[in-house]
Amino acid sequence: MHLTWKKILSVMMILALAMLTGACAVSGTNESQSTQTTETDTATNAEKNGEIYILCTSDVHCGIDQGFGFEGLKQVRDTLEKQGYETILVDDGDAVQGETIGTLTKGEAVVDLMNDMNYDVAIPGNHEFDYGMDQFFKNVKKAKYPYISSNFTHEDKLVLEPYKIIEKAGKKIAFVGVTTPESLVSSQPKYFQDENENYIYGFSQNETGEDLYQAVQNAVDQARKEGADYVYALCHLGNSAESEPWTYADVISHTNGIDVLFDGHSHDTDQVVMKNKDGKKVTRSAVGTKMGSIGYSHISAEGEIMETDIWTWSNNISAPELLSIQNDMTQKISAKQKELEKITQEVVAASAVELTIADPKETDSSGTPIRMVRRAETNLGDFCSDAYRDQSKADIALVNGGSFRDNIEKGDITYGDIINVMPFSNKVCVIEATGQQILDALEWGSSTVPEENGGFLHPSGLTYEIDTRIDSPCKKDEHSMFTGIEGDRRVKNVKVGDQPIDPKKTYTVAGVDYTLMEHGDGFTMFDGAKVVDEEVNTDNQVLIDYIKDTLNGQVGKEYTDLYGQGRIVITE
Repeated sequence: MHLTWKKILSVMMILALAMLTGACAVSGTNESQSTQTTETDTATNAEKNGEIYILCTSDVHCGIDQGFGFEGLKQVRDTLEKQGYETILVDDGDAVQGETIGTLTKGEAVVDLMNDMNYDVAIPGNHEFDYGMDQFFKNVKKAKYPYISSNFTHEDKLVLEPYKIIEKAGKKIAFVGVTTPESLVSSQPKYFQDENENYIYGFSQNETGEDLYQAVQNAVDQARKEGADYVYALCHLGNSAESEPWTYADVISHTNGIDVLFDGHSHDTDQVVMKNKDGKKVTRSAVGTKMGSIGYSHISAEGEIMETDIWTWSNNISAPELLSIQNDMTQKISAKQKELEKITQEVVAASAVELTIADPKETDSSGTPIRMVRRAETNLGDFCSDAYRDQSKADIALVNGGSFRDNIEKGDITYGDIINVMPFSNKVCVIEATGQQILDALEWGSSTVPEENGGFLHPSGLTYEIDTRIDSPCKKDEHSMFTGIEGDRRVKNVKVGDQPIDPKKTYTVAGVDYTLMEHGDGFTMFDGAKVVDEEVNTDNQVLIDYIKDTLNGQVGKEYTDLYGQGRIVITE
């Protein structure tokens, strides 16, 4: 088996950390015999060496027990402090949503655990807003660490502090928060609007990107003026072409004064060095997702930024489970999970096949399977869109790829498994839409293929082709909302059943309110459509009912092919 040196070093480091704290249980011993490391055992009185490690997590998406897990993260932090380093722990957004523990507590359980982890500062990603603005502010208040953002505004005034300066080892380190302007469409747009659907919240989202760059520059300059020796940008921006002009590269190239930029949103693990607008080098470090990586930046006693990179854990078994790592986070995580077990462990169905969001063959540089559901057909997309159409009795179902968050494994399916697939609890609704509106929606959803797009549409009752040799003709406004088509269409040969779609005919379309009614992912073409059924059920309950009532309790062989049933053909 081939492993990169980074992976080898990561595995060796975790082994060393576990052994240093005596956390590796001897084979054959029971849980009570395993050594537990308490906060008192971490030797907080170790002689300081004047050096600092900044540790960064991003896009945790409730994966507190995956990858390194919070137990492994604490082990890393405790061990560094035991060796004399001072540490700062930061989060780059999208921590509180993505799995059952987030969904059933509206993010509060994750905030509690982040408090237990003694995070020093965090930023809101787009999914911190998924439970509504009232809950967002409740979570912010609950947090014992500050949330910061230099570009999140309410009626053009900053909602949060733009930066936070933390002093360690005699050095002042500023953290500047940056939240993606895509939040307006990748969370519920209605959360950022008043009762008349006017946007009262914003993220410096003008079309050129200049408002965002200026907001970041203002925060950097203020932090420097306040005496910051270093400026670390905590950004939830990503590297996707669809995010332009708001990517990390756009921000770095249009600003100065940033030393290091930690990044999230696109779930990649790329480590990039590029020049800012003054020609000075800036390191961009992406930290992946689900605790598969821990970002770090090492500042020497002399004040030099020695290295900025990530430690990775790409095994299917988490580090705490494989290495029997136990510390004071172990019981805290266990207590939270036990509160939810009665609900989530109920078996609701079974599957004869694996249903996937990922490419079964391709992996990224860290060995993680590449997400496919936002750019191509998968059997999970087929299954979910079939469930929507079956339960709603609509002619067509359209499900956006951003709805899917996890695989369904072969075997028993629990309520928790279903929530992990669709953790948002969006309402499935039915509208009447013209063939032309549907064509525009397919065009918009396909606008970035072969690149990812949360609005990529998985159909049931409909098939279509995408010619990627044709540039997308879709136009959008400053809020990334669809405004129309100019030029040749790349979506071809659209059929409803076995008949070509009729642009003038009206069809019933099932989907989530996020897409069909709330402008989620920028879908505005359904404005004015008649609402036939405002709430068939929640998205996850629709999946359960489809399996129980229609499939007689078992997902069958018709979904065997991981690449789907050929409903979407992509010409490259």
